[in-house]
Amino acid sequence: MAENLNYDVPNNATDVCHSNNSSNCATYGRLYNWATAMGIDASYNNSYWDGSDVNHQGVCPPYWRLPSNADWDALMTAVGGSSTAGTKLKARTGWYSNSGTDDYGFSALPGGIGYSDGLFIGAGDYGFWWSATESGSDGASTRGMNYDDEFASWYGSGKDYLLSVRCLQD
Repeated sequence: MAENLNYDVPNNATDVCHSNNSSNCATYGRLYNWATAMGIDASYNNSYWDGSDVNHQGVCPPYWRLPSNADWDALMTAVGGSSTAGTKLKARTGWYSNSGTDDYGFSALPGGIGYSDGLFIGAGDYGFWWSATESGSDGASTRGMNYDDEFASWYGSGKDYLLSVRCLQD
């Protein structure tokens, strides 16, 4: 998928626009907590889901799925490693500064982060994308990029954080 997902999950208040501003959804896509991204019960934001991260559709459209940590690793390898993946995958515009080269048409945009207490930070500065892989009872693996470096880094983020989603076609 060449853009951050902007799907408004019906009857769900945990998929939001950064700063609750609809123009941010148009630019950066929506932000989702992990359970919403996975399409599973919200209780799994605070406990082990212990399900499979392989081919998990979650909030993605039919024939698409949420990438696993292994899928993100494969992407990093395919673009020459995580040390330069940020530059190669970032969109040419839309970042605070030091935009990327978008060599592969991935067009990564910095949707920032939302927190369960209503705080939002970082739109335009950095982006984080969920994986379908848990990293603990209250965490999941994510990939992140910052405006000021060329890395694409692995993180373990709290499942209740509100982050961007990229979907992978089956």
